[in-house]
Amino acid sequence: MTRSTGALPTHEDAKLLLELYEMRREPRLRDARRWFAASFRAKTVEELMALCPPGSEENASYRMVTSYWELVASFVTSGVLNQELFFQSGRELLLVWERVRDLVPSMRETYKDPNYLKNLETVGTEFAAYMKGQSAPAYEAFLKRIK
Repeated sequence: MTRSTGALPTHEDAKLLLELYEMRREPRLRDARRWFAASFRAKTVEELMALCPPGSEENASYRMVTSYWELVASFVTSGVLNQELFFQSGRELLLVWERVRDLVPSMRETYKDPNYLKNLETVGTEFAAYMKGQSAPAYEAFLKRIK
């Protein structure tokens, strides 16, 4: 459950967004995000293991990106961060969700963890609906750019 989009954002929401932005500037996370945006297209566990074998830099990058955005999504789903304010500047979360969307069900099965990336799924799904509501053609163009 996320905070109502009708709630006004607070100064604390803005401060948290700025802190999250600063975290994204950390050099190793920045490198991981760059790799993910440029290279990550795995749709199956087998493709993930081929692209990101355990112990590899790619595996570390995958885990770093997905766990960072899962953390951010947990702030939104718990109501700590205003959802609508986040949606105005957090489009990278949607990119990450769209890239892992097909992979998540098989990862949950593999890990025996039905909650694997659950916050990312919740916020990513709501973000897609928000963006479609703002402009369905913009959402479709976004998907075309990132696929």
